[in-house]
Amino acid sequence: MTVYIKNMVCNRCISAVEKVFNDLQVPVAAVHLGEVETTENLNKTEIQNLDQQLQKIGFQILEDASKKIIEKVKKVLIVKINELDISEDFVLSKFLAEKLLKDYSAISKTFSQNENVTLEQFFILQKIEKVKELLLYDEFSLTEISNKLGYKSVQHLSSQFKNTTGFTPSAFKTLKVKNRLPLDSI
Repeated sequence: MTVYIKNMVCNRCISAVEKVFNDLQVPVAAVHLGEVETTENLNKTEIQNLDQQLQKIGFQILEDASKKIIEKVKKVLIVKINELDISEDFVLSKFLAEKLLKDYSAISKTFSQNENVTLEQFFILQKIEKVKELLLYDEFSLTEISNKLGYKSVQHLSSQFKNTTGFTPSAFKTLKVKNRLPLDSI
């Protein structure tokens, strides 16, 4: 049985969710971002107990089909951005349609109706948060960051960064408070 879980965005999330399942003695075959494969079907009471425990640590079981799609979209986009291997000719619609095996317009419509932001805006916000992270680590130059996240130029990245944050990347690096957002709150 696959259990879909909201707000899983990193490896620590996987560990935390896995611990809840183990604590409740629910046998698990695999845990991935946004979903847990159990070895057995769960009854309604088991699902409710899991959901209560998961909510205590910021997660939630998803039962609505559209919410499951949204979580899958978020998961694949976060993974893609974290790979730091987005080509300049990356096409979001093609990527999502291939990954989810669904029509992009249906995915986009479902996402926009439920998240109050378009898929494209969400993708940009995620990339900007990754840029913030990379700027703070100071491992890559702005040119390298631009190349890794699929921007056509440093100017394009800088313009999008300023439009989103109100700061240039250079000004952001000098701020005392960095104003980074958790990925699951975007």
